[in-house]
Amino acid sequence: MSSTRLPRVPILEPAQMTPEQKRIHDVITSGPRGQVRGPLAVWLHRPALAEPAQALGRYCRFETSLPARLSEWAILILARHWRSDFEWWAHKPAALKAGISTEMIEALRDGRPIPYGNPDEALIHEFLDVLHAERAIGQALYDRIVHVLGEAGVIDLVGIAGYYTMISMTLNVFDIRPPEGKPCELGATEQEGH
Repeated sequence: MSSTRLPRVPILEPAQMTPEQKRIHDVITSGPRGQVRGPLAVWLHRPALAEPAQALGRYCRFETSLPARLSEWAILILARHWRSDFEWWAHKPAALKAGISTEMIEALRDGRPIPYGNPDEALIHEFLDVLHAERAIGQALYDRIVHVLGEAGVIDLVGIAGYYTMISMTLNVFDIRPPEGKPCELGATEQEGH
């Protein structure tokens, strides 16, 4: 017998929104996302957070100097790091479309050695792993990634890392999962007693 989970924060329908919430809702739906879901639906409860966060997200997702292949790969790495099933579900199709192989995605998901298609994908992964583990980047790794991505690319990658960390934290705290019937591929489970 299955039970339907209720969200920790209710999803607002347009008729329930304040004028400010409705204005931000309309900004989001008229942009490249086309809809309000996941963390944006949570942030909409706090319009002063939702507005700048959605603008930063639009930049990090659609406007950085990184090609979609690298930015979507970075987003999947961050989703895996945070065990954010919603983010994984939302970005896996975009990563495939951008040129990340099914084999790479499945290896990342399963924690297996990754058959990188390109050296820059391995470098992005190394950079994000080191950043999470060490909370800093040594000079040698910094020099290598600047050589490959350029200074603007590294700045954008750090922005993506920060934004999608905030996304994943929001999804995890408010228990936002993929829609009913969609798989939770990362095996995230409710943490009892924490």
